[in-house]
Amino acid sequence: MNPRWLTPEELAAWVPLASVLELLPGLLDAQLRRDSGLTHFDYRVLSRLSETEGYQLRLSSLAKLTNSTLPRLSHVIDRLEGRGWVQRTACAGDRRATMAELTDAGMKKLEEAAPGHVEAVREYVIDALTPEQIEQLRGIFETVFHGLDPEGEMREITGRRREPGQ
Repeated sequence: MNPRWLTPEELAAWVPLASVLELLPGLLDAQLRRDSGLTHFDYRVLSRLSETEGYQLRLSSLAKLTNSTLPRLSHVIDRLEGRGWVQRTACAGDRRATMAELTDAGMKKLEEAAPGHVEAVREYVIDALTPEQIEQLRGIFETVFHGLDPEGEMREITGRRREPGQ
């Protein structure tokens, strides 16, 4: 099979994107660790739970929403549970399933971490762009994201987004 090599224009677009994909997670993780004692993955787990009705999800659904394996997620839930930010509960409709539920302390932790995280996102990405570029970026990444997640497993939000302080 002959590879479809990138054109110079495609390569000029790909290389900066690949660099952002390498650099940005570490920067966001470092900010959250320094300011809140959370990893970026911890923050995503707490955030996803905060966006659901009742602030709870089956572990299997939460794993899909965070692009995680169940063993990795279970390890993180153990740590978050140990800090009092999440609790495991039995699923009312399926005794075989386990739910992860955001506690009041977990919501408080998320609300404390959110301003610094949002400021980091602004500093590293948003403030470098014009409003037109932000709209273009949204359109581009929605298209790419839909191709990477054709079944919509990571887009599925079962409830509403709760803004900090609500």
